[in-house]
Amino acid sequence: MNKNPYEVLGVARDASDADIKKAYHKLVMKYHPDRNPDNKYAEEKFKEVNNAFDILKDPQKRAAYDRFGDAAFANGNGAGAGFGGGNPFGDGAFHFNMGGGAGMEDILREAMRGFGFGDFGGAQRGTAQRGGRDLLDEVVIDLRDAYFGKTHTVKFSSNVECEKCHGHGTDDGRPAPVCSRCGGSGYVQSRQGFFVTETPCPECNGLGRKIGKKCSECDGTGTIHKQRTLDVKIPAGIEDGARLRLAGQGEAGANGAPAGDFYLDVRIRPDKRFERAGNDLIMRMDVPFTTLALGGEIEVETIDDKKLSVKVPAGTQVGERLRVRGHGMPSARRGGGMGDLYVVISIKIPTRLTEKQKKLLNEFAGIKSEKKGWF
Repeated sequence: MNKNPYEVLGVARDASDADIKKAYHKLVMKYHPDRNPDNKYAEEKFKEVNNAFDILKDPQKRAAYDRFGDAAFANGNGAGAGFGGGNPFGDGAFHFNMGGGAGMEDILREAMRGFGFGDFGGAQRGTAQRGGRDLLDEVVIDLRDAYFGKTHTVKFSSNVECEKCHGHGTDDGRPAPVCSRCGGSGYVQSRQGFFVTETPCPECNGLGRKIGKKCSECDGTGTIHKQRTLDVKIPAGIEDGARLRLAGQGEAGANGAPAGDFYLDVRIRPDKRFERAGNDLIMRMDVPFTTLALGGEIEVETIDDKKLSVKVPAGTQVGERLRVRGHGMPSARRGGGMGDLYVVISIKIPTRLTEKQKKLLNEFAGIKSEKKGWF
């Protein structure tokens, strides 16, 4: 039985997404294999934390668990499935099985089977399909990378379609005949009084098709495990926390079933010069007192290394913002245009003054006292 995901992450049942994510990051860093080499306890805890987060981060899976508990993920659905083989990636990042594309109807159907009510809704099913797992990776990029966009290369290992049998698991590379016992559903029914129960078909082991002579390359599974390289294009203007989806680039499904999807979560490091607010950029700049008082121009360097001359009106106050149109972040949406750059005015007070500078400031202070409110 799977452990309660709320208890594993140490959060309440009404915890927000932000609280769940915060608890997850704390625990996954604590038990990560790179920090705990040859520690079986930490390895198991790491898997538990990943499985728990996989359920709670997905609204559908979380709703299914809240309603049905562990039964919502019976027969391999959901977070628990796919972790038996360990982390499919070799780069130390965090990756999770996202359920193999099972929808809410599939989850409820499996839950009803577990409770002994037969097929959910009485729907007629075709040949059983075991879709491939979805895969998730995370990348951390600089703000400049988010401005220009970049291509991120991911290296990992996963199940791919067997080239010899084209994913069918048969020696001749053709689809196996539909199982005569279950009619291709992968399940057989038995009645006990008023209840009808369904169990995996013993004839085809739940595949829905009866493979005679197995493929010598994949031993009838339709998939082989191999190293992969995937180039993911990160678009210019992408925002922190965005998730990119590459359809069909996850693990291959068993016996010709559809492959899962590949997801990439993008995080953006804080930048030393710029703060981002939507598509706008904000920077602070020290401006001489004389320029603020008398007016003038300052030179501003943008995120794409352009140098612009920005006019400072006379009497500009510390904390005011000067707007530079069109020099913020590009919009990730097509036709979204560019944001703006805001220069927040600051001032640096000198700590060492010459005697002449002190004299001039004293004279200015005397003039200021004669004209109240002028400065």
